[in-house]
Amino acid sequence: MSCKGILKILMVLFNIAIFFAGAASVVIGVLVVINKKNVFGTLDNIKDLPPQLSHLANAGYLLVAVGAVITFMGFLGCCGACCENKCMLMTFFIIIFIVFVVEVIAAVLILFYEPKAEELLNEIRKKVAENIQKNYGDNDIITNTWNETMALLKCCGYNNYTDFTGSPYVNHTSQYPQFCCSTGSGKCDLGKAESQKVNGCFDVVVERVKNNSALLGGIAVCVAAIEVGSMIVSFILLK
Repeated sequence: MSCKGILKILMVLFNIAIFFAGAASVVIGVLVVINKKNVFGTLDNIKDLPPQLSHLANAGYLLVAVGAVITFMGFLGCCGACCENKCMLMTFFIIIFIVFVVEVIAAVLILFYEPKAEELLNEIRKKVAENIQKNYGDNDIITNTWNETMALLKCCGYNNYTDFTGSPYVNHTSQYPQFCCSTGSGKCDLGKAESQKVNGCFDVVVERVKNNSALLGGIAVCVAAIEVGSMIVSFILLK
């Protein structure tokens, strides 16, 4: 097989991987949109939320949009390689180069703003806790949203059981949500919630991310390698 034929096969393989990666992003985005009430519902009801998170609830739509672009790139690269269409190959090279540069810039910005992340998280913790204390047990939307979230993640509040101290629910019943007591039956009072120390939902999410950090890092490296390989192969085919 000639060198050109090998490059075409590599180009097709690279872009099949890109195509399926984009399709997976679209599927994840659709799932996030479908489960928006559970994942981001509480953010819609929190006042004075930091502006950095004001559009977090639209993350699902962003994933769908990005996934659609990536899927189109994979299709464009495959067609360009199979048909030896220089226009398609050039368009593919330009798009994937722009995406790669944006990813590098985003990584640099994340590293640059990392020291400010803890301050932002502390502000979020405070705002969410205040929202729970004010509305849980009084506002049906917020109460149901938190109940569904805690049932889904097996957690208690955003930080822990103290988020519910002083809330309408605790004031009226003298009890804490059952989710704050991991074992045993019956009512969940302050003593039981304090002794069992069920993790807050934020800590549960962070722990799950940490447990899958190696997988996420490997996926990021593979994606970058595929993008670089696709740019190299498309450039060679153009020549």
